[in-house]
Amino acid sequence: MIIILLVFLTAGCSGFFRKKTERTLARVQDDYLYESDLRGVIPSGTDAKDSSILAKNFIDSWIRQRLVIHQAAKNLTSEQMDFTRQLENYRNSLVIYEYENALVKQKLDTVVTMEETQAYYDTNQQNFLLKDNIVQFQYVKLPLRSPNVSQFKKLLRSDASSDKTKLAEQCERFAADYFLDDQNWLQFNDVLKQIPIKTYNQEEFLKNHREVEYQDSLYVYLVVFRDFKIKEGISPLSFEKDRIREIILNKRKIDLIKKMHEDLYEKAVKNNDFEVY
Repeated sequence: MIIILLVFLTAGCSGFFRKKTERTLARVQDDYLYESDLRGVIPSGTDAKDSSILAKNFIDSWIRQRLVIHQAAKNLTSEQMDFTRQLENYRNSLVIYEYENALVKQKLDTVVTMEETQAYYDTNQQNFLLKDNIVQFQYVKLPLRSPNVSQFKKLLRSDASSDKTKLAEQCERFAADYFLDDQNWLQFNDVLKQIPIKTYNQEEFLKNHREVEYQDSLYVYLVVFRDFKIKEGISPLSFEKDRIREIILNKRKIDLIKKMHEDLYEKAVKNNDFEVY
């Protein structure tokens, strides 16, 4: 049991019982904080020192909150203290939210075909302008005195499937780091975090460099750019497909919920389930 509870429980049990099996940890006027109120406050596996701090902070926060509540009760009118309408509205919102979520989980079709993705992309290209430069590239990071730099350069330039396989095998054996997936698009800014490329004009650099080689005090970096897209241009579909899928699913979700509301209303009208006076 956590230290703070031991302190409370051994400090004088005679005055700390409200129920026979429930120990009291704190009191503010007629409000009591019980041992069971700390359940869930302290994560399982927390050590004794951290448990003591969490328990102490929770008790202190509870006391301060109750003091403010009691002070407010003295100074507010009964009308100001009446939250019946707000609580009812909040409860209704929660009930509707939970029902809509359950409906979506049960009824939403989550399969988005490539045809749907392509159609949405073709119709809404103006919404897919690039905010950053993106690239398709491969790179290999080798120890500075690596004897097979020229071999890696040759393999990186090749499009033959046998050379691609050999490149992957050689990277696994000799490279300090590498990236060979040239089918996916990456933000050029993310590439620059991994490779010490110095450029003050990304657009000009990408237009004028297909292969680059850099080195620092420890490594040689071999880079081949397969393709690039400049910011403010149309983003390629392969870069946007996940985003488009989320857009399509969100629209389906909205339509599903809207249809549920309309169906309920029409059914209620048909069955004369409500009246307006």
